[in-house]
Amino acid sequence: MKNITREQKLQQIIESEKMLSEIQDVDVLLERILTEARSIVHADAGSIYVVDGSNLKIKYAQNDTHLKALSPGEKLPYTFFSFPINEASIAGYVAYSGAPLNIIDAYEIPDDKPYKFNKTTDETTEYRTKSIYTIPLKSHLGKILGILQIINAQNDEGEVIAFDSDAELFITHFAQSAIKALENAYLTSNMVRRMLKMAEFRDPKETYPHVERVSSFSIEIYDRWAYNHNVPEFQIHKFRDNLKIAAKFHDVGKVGISDIILKKKYPRFTDEERSIMQGHTCIGANLFEPTESFLDEMCRDIALFHHERWDGGATAYPGAFDYKNFVIGSPVSVERHLSGEEIPLSARIVAVADVFDALSHKRCYKEAWKFDDAFSEIQAESGKHFDPEVVLAFMQVKDRISAIQLAFPDEDIE
Repeated sequence: MKNITREQKLQQIIESEKMLSEIQDVDVLLERILTEARSIVHADAGSIYVVDGSNLKIKYAQNDTHLKALSPGEKLPYTFFSFPINEASIAGYVAYSGAPLNIIDAYEIPDDKPYKFNKTTDETTEYRTKSIYTIPLKSHLGKILGILQIINAQNDEGEVIAFDSDAELFITHFAQSAIKALENAYLTSNMVRRMLKMAEFRDPKETYPHVERVSSFSIEIYDRWAYNHNVPEFQIHKFRDNLKIAAKFHDVGKVGISDIILKKKYPRFTDEERSIMQGHTCIGANLFEPTESFLDEMCRDIALFHHERWDGGATAYPGAFDYKNFVIGSPVSVERHLSGEEIPLSARIVAVADVFDALSHKRCYKEAWKFDDAFSEIQAESGKHFDPEVVLAFMQVKDRISAIQLAFPDEDIE
């Protein structure tokens, strides 16, 4: 561990705890818990898992050694896999037993231990996992909220060392604050999920996989956009936390659209029906009025403006429209089209994410496009439908976008 005093370390933990308490999205919080835990004990790598039925599912993996080998602004490959909660694996054992586990050398685990270390990833990536500290994040009711695993503690010279008693103490203390933050974030998550379930009941296209993909795409796009624009780290954290939640509500206004229009398959909309359908932007925006937080404002902006065009083209909506006085069931009459940076950044990002997802997945009125064709269409619309800088960021994270597609597969839509 870095040669700093215990008082300095405790101050670092206090600052980390404050940061965690301000995060509302569960996924963003899980990623931050892993980052902060590794920083506190100067660990090179780590993973964080959540319970998924009888399995553990990885949410995030970090590795500074591998990250240093990438080009600036790049991220490690998007990772998703799961494994049983049992004594066979280290993380599974900790989830099964409910107790932390400190391993000095993953390659020297005694034969009488039920858990084993799988060297496959090390061999594939030419990495050497040695010290591992794994701790369950358990609620006060004993529910496993996550499994935190940090790997390869380092001394001042960068040499891998064991996690000593101080490291255990610091992580145990930090974990208690992480648990409190997770409990609060899960309350927010449950409320969001219930609201989105209501939207899904009305519109079968607004499924869990769709909103998760759009939300995850948006975060990846923003992270790269922020890197390209040298956005300060503290601004990035606040924006991405809110974006992860707000992007899920992009089409929530469809709850106010008549089933006669919303669920119509053939023939397609008349001009009047299309104009009434466009009113979902105003309905969605009004759900978050009056705004009382940055999250409310972003939810409103995304719901209202994610169908605008960068070039102010005539097909965009609702434009400079008095959405607060919108009457449900009435058509939208665009008074003036918005363009360029008049459109909030959050909405410009979600516009790309939503259109790409719509193109690359089956709908009742069309077949899914091939991924490469959908990517090409987004690129072709740069400077027209979409903000060129947002499209650039989107194309720079193409591999991660493709991986997210696989992580959240769609159900068949009839």
